[in-house]
Amino acid sequence: MISILVKSFDDLSKIELYKILRLRAEVFIVEQDCIYQDIDDKDQKALHVILKKESEIIGYTRIFWPGDYFDEASIGRVVISKKERHNCYGTDLMKASVNAIYETIKTKKIKISAQTYLKEFYNNLGFYEKGKEYLEDGIPHISMIKE
Repeated sequence: MISILVKSFDDLSKIELYKILRLRAEVFIVEQDCIYQDIDDKDQKALHVILKKESEIIGYTRIFWPGDYFDEASIGRVVISKKERHNCYGTDLMKASVNAIYETIKTKKIKISAQTYLKEFYNNLGFYEKGKEYLEDGIPHISMIKE
């Protein structure tokens, strides 16, 4: 059974936080072979969108209010565990994240910093490219907006 939870940092259990950080490290640091500071003191400001399958965290995003990361509301650290990507849970997770912004932050304008190879995925969710491609932690990215 799949469930999606939205929690503040203070509402995360120790186990949830551990599993989130482990998933982020597995994908962003180990799988993508990218050494960077994932724990960046921004989690405390964020809302955390957690995708669970049974009791396991298999997907995650974090959401920021305008001004906390970008001028616009934003979604970041979008991740689905490698063994679950074939199930297309990324679309469900992003739709839930967008809806969490609509309901909690009450804005329609959302900015993301997307890995360039995922442009089409985000285009299908209503995001469009804004600006030129750039490197972030050695990986090609592009700014994308949804309004």
